[in-house]
Amino acid sequence: MSADHADGRVQSRTLLTIGALGVVFGDIGTSPIYTIQTVFNPGDPHPVPVSADSVFGIVSLIFWAVTIIVTIKYVLLVLRADNHGEGGILALITLIRSHGTNGTRRTKVILAGLGIFGASLFFGDSMITPAISVLSAVEGLKVVEPGLDSYVVPITATIIVVLFTLQRLGTGRIGRSFGVVMVLWFVTIGAAGIGGITRHPQILEALSPTYALGFLTNHFGHAFFALAAVVLAITGAEALYADLGHFGRAPITRAWLILVFPACILSYLGQGALVLKDQSSVSSPFFLLVPDWGRIPLVLLATAATVIASQAVITGAFSVARQAVQLGYLPRLRILHTSSKTIGQIYVPWINWALMISVLTLVFAFQTSAALAFAFGMAVTATVTINTVLFFYIVRKQWGKPMWVVIGGGAVFLSIELLFLAANLTKLVHGAWLPLLIGITVFTVLTTWQRGRALVTARRERQEGSLTTFVNELHDARPPLRRVPGTAVFPNRGKDTVPLAMRANVEHNHILHENVVILSIETEPVPSVPDDERITIDDLGFDDDRIVHVTARFGYVQTPDVAGVLRLAAEQSAEVASLDLSDTSYFLSTIELRLGDEPDMARWRSRLFVATSHISADAAEYFGLPRDRVVIMGSRIDV
Repeated sequence: MSADHADGRVQSRTLLTIGALGVVFGDIGTSPIYTIQTVFNPGDPHPVPVSADSVFGIVSLIFWAVTIIVTIKYVLLVLRADNHGEGGILALITLIRSHGTNGTRRTKVILAGLGIFGASLFFGDSMITPAISVLSAVEGLKVVEPGLDSYVVPITATIIVVLFTLQRLGTGRIGRSFGVVMVLWFVTIGAAGIGGITRHPQILEALSPTYALGFLTNHFGHAFFALAAVVLAITGAEALYADLGHFGRAPITRAWLILVFPACILSYLGQGALVLKDQSSVSSPFFLLVPDWGRIPLVLLATAATVIASQAVITGAFSVARQAVQLGYLPRLRILHTSSKTIGQIYVPWINWALMISVLTLVFAFQTSAALAFAFGMAVTATVTINTVLFFYIVRKQWGKPMWVVIGGGAVFLSIELLFLAANLTKLVHGAWLPLLIGITVFTVLTTWQRGRALVTARRERQEGSLTTFVNELHDARPPLRRVPGTAVFPNRGKDTVPLAMRANVEHNHILHENVVILSIETEPVPSVPDDERITIDDLGFDDDRIVHVTARFGYVQTPDVAGVLRLAAEQSAEVASLDLSDTSYFLSTIELRLGDEPDMARWRSRLFVATSHISADAAEYFGLPRDRVVIMGSRIDV
């Protein structure tokens, strides 16, 4: 290997690692701003008293929660369970479905349901994280000057609007620019933490698990309720996994182990040391770690870092939404790939603007980060618990690991996560209901679309009829059907049924173009499909009727291009090459959904399904068709 090539690889790895810092770790990396402050919040319905025992216990609990759940479970284990580079709960569902695991169908249905609910909770996390993160940073202005309190919400809202507006630039560009900021952020909070530790070095004893276990056993009444806030230290763990497709496992692992994990732990230790020395600092230990002259710069840096925290869950939501589309839980959405080098970097406009509206609503409704704190942990704990169940199913059924490994590992993680979940349930009436409400709402939308889509597909197939039978009838028709000049292309879901537009043209107009191409686009579970493997051509049993079926396979990172497919087919087949592709019309079959008199779903679900169908991406744009040569022929299906 040449020196230049080796240098290039090192530079590429470095850029990806910096990019990961700018996109993946914003959420978990800004948790030190509010975690310890929230634990000792005097407004908590179950307040934790400030004492040496509680401070040592809390810091120890934070350290071991982050070590076990984030470092061991997610970074070292779960990141290995990817679906062709993609991560997140829906990636686990795809693995359960597609790799021939030998569990019962009932088990798979239950696990899929859990996974969909976990993905729904993640969307809730994607709404709450930007609101609480940016609010908590901007609230640092009150530490500097209490009179600035009235400006917190307007400034937060402005920052959020700018952040979501920039998403169309792509996570690659955002990540590189944000990555430099996050390097500065982690160096700063690590240095501030070291400064705090030097004031009270005994805090380092909290790294021993005996303090965490002792606090839980000797002060369980306080420790249990404190877990609802301690869990804030692991917020962003699921986003870390969901963002796997944006940068890959190696850059994420390097960034976490080398910089993010040490910096966060140093910050927590420093804050604990500060509180031990001055209990009044518990009101805002993160900002009070630095001297007066450094607080305004820290507020500005924290604001930038929490914007990046929002980026972590936004990009994760894009990835989860795309996987939901692929699995049939959402209609076809407009998805833009923003990088030619990294396959997972995408932008989903509809999800972006829906999230922005939701985040702004939370900011104006709750006004402060403290009001949102009780809601924040519930989405995280429920999601990571579901993730553990699905992951260890994969470990047993797909990876073939022995049962003692599955039971032992699962018991360790679930015992911790279920304890966190139980603690957050005590905050249900104090705000923890919010992520559950969001999760149930999203879960209802996803499962309703899946059910309605199955019903519509079955009815559409009955309307379309068999393609083989239809072509045979055309071939044997006497007198022959009138053929008009030109080429007609009919995009279709497969080659089993007749495109509705083609059937309508024959039955109502009694004509067919001289050349007919029925085109099916298939998305494979791989990033890309090379040109020499893309096209399959079938003459449908007759080589003299000039009706052919073309199957075009694309990877999930590739954008379907019908014109490009036809050119490629013409190069590979003499039959297609003889077609007049310069005189081509494209016939799209559209379905109008309406409520039927006797719907197969509950009427409210039928209404929801019809409403959800309106967010589907425009078919002509999706297939890359020239609009001046597109003919749309519709049909109607009752649901």
